[in-house]
Amino acid sequence: MSNTIIDTNFNFPNQKSVYKGKVREVYNINDDELVMIATDRLSAFDVVMPKGIPYKGQILNQIATKMMAATEDLVPNWLTATPDPNVAVGHLCAPFKVEMVIRGYMSGHAAREYKAGKRLLCGVPMPEGMKENDKFPEPIITPATKAEQGDHDEDISREDILRRGIVSEADYVVLEDYTRKLFQRGSDIAASRGLILVDTKYEFGKTKDGQIVLIDEIHTPDSSRYFYADGYQERQDRGEAQKQLSKEFVRQWLISNGFQGLEGQTVPFMSDDYIESVSERYIELYENITGETFVKADVSNIQERIEGNVLGYLG
Repeated sequence: MSNTIIDTNFNFPNQKSVYKGKVREVYNINDDELVMIATDRLSAFDVVMPKGIPYKGQILNQIATKMMAATEDLVPNWLTATPDPNVAVGHLCAPFKVEMVIRGYMSGHAAREYKAGKRLLCGVPMPEGMKENDKFPEPIITPATKAEQGDHDEDISREDILRRGIVSEADYVVLEDYTRKLFQRGSDIAASRGLILVDTKYEFGKTKDGQIVLIDEIHTPDSSRYFYADGYQERQDRGEAQKQLSKEFVRQWLISNGFQGLEGQTVPFMSDDYIESVSERYIELYENITGETFVKADVSNIQERIEGNVLGYLG
């Protein structure tokens, strides 16, 4: 769709390199700052879908930057500026090669593992007798290794992270502390909006002066799962599916159309009407998560708009 941004090929002053992730494209400026562009690409089961979702990049970027501002008193982050609705600029950091996944409820991947009979997730025990979407007695941290592009992230235990030297013990203690603090703040923000923050993931890096900071996105529908609080317990008691605010609706649509990212499977065709419905759902997510009305940016020429705003910022 012409009103989406799927790929960028900018050449900014003092640009050293570009890293292209599943959704974000990161431009290294002078080995000092990063210009992170949130595209409209949609990733599910670690596979990028063939069509972009209008306004998705803007939505993810603006939720993440708002949430960073709402948590910077707890945990330092990489962000310094947002010169465009799709762009975040911040300090160059060396990322830790683990994602800190934290789960308050047994949903998604945890529920699938539980149904398969597993009672340990990343070395963390899950109690017997739980139903899907039940609340854990305490939130559990279930890390994942950061996959190279095209590979799947993999569950890993705290013990394996330390044994393999992926993160030092001193740093890992900080990552765990920050993860719990961010999840508590995120849960409080969600509760104030009538939502439950079910699970989420955080990524961290080190600045040049060795400070551990929060990087990438935070509390977005791509990195987090939300339930509506109203009626949650009633739905649990009746054994009904929870009303969700997350990318899970896309995953469920893909599963129902025979796709889970497995070898030999083909991404099902997404009609323009379906793409439009996903865009509308993301806007709904934005408004529920932030409590603010979403203001659509001008998408008549997104590439030109982004380039102009970034160049203006870089001076």
